[in-house]
Amino acid sequence: MDVTEGKLIIITGAGKGKTTTALGEALRFCLNGKKVLILQFIKGARVSGEFKAAKKLGPNFVIKPMGLGFVRFASGEKKAEHQAAAHKAVQAAQESILSGAYDLIVLDELLYSIGFGLIQMEDVIADLLKPKPKHLTLILTGRNAPPELVDLADYVIEAQGLKHPFKQGIPAQVGIEF
Repeated sequence: MDVTEGKLIIITGAGKGKTTTALGEALRFCLNGKKVLILQFIKGARVSGEFKAAKKLGPNFVIKPMGLGFVRFASGEKKAEHQAAAHKAVQAAQESILSGAYDLIVLDELLYSIGFGLIQMEDVIADLLKPKPKHLTLILTGRNAPPELVDLADYVIEAQGLKHPFKQGIPAQVGIEF
């Protein structure tokens, strides 16, 4: 196997750190002169620390929040809005994958989008994974990676939650959770 061949990496699990792990990989790519795109399937208008950092890294490190924010309890019309946003994110991902412009594309929270019923796993495989150029590395993040995706992956990383301040009633902190 060619060592420059792109990989499919899944970062999943119930623990904190999936996006942070993907960002570390993305940072490594960028600082080695490669072009990185991060499409966030759930995160929306709220500006997070990683979005601020991307601006400082320049044009080879792009983050695009495509979601509408928290979706877990959405139903009816609100869920339909989340589904439409997720479908736009899939379309943006497909265009980016086919463009050949990037060395790494992180599809952050894509697995959540599948789990919440916003997009279908079969569409992810057909529209995003099968047309992936050989040079491109894709990273998918989120909980509950479907076994079918795990089987297709070159690497699977599972984050475990052994202890978290939320369980002690401590709210999210700037710089740690966002």
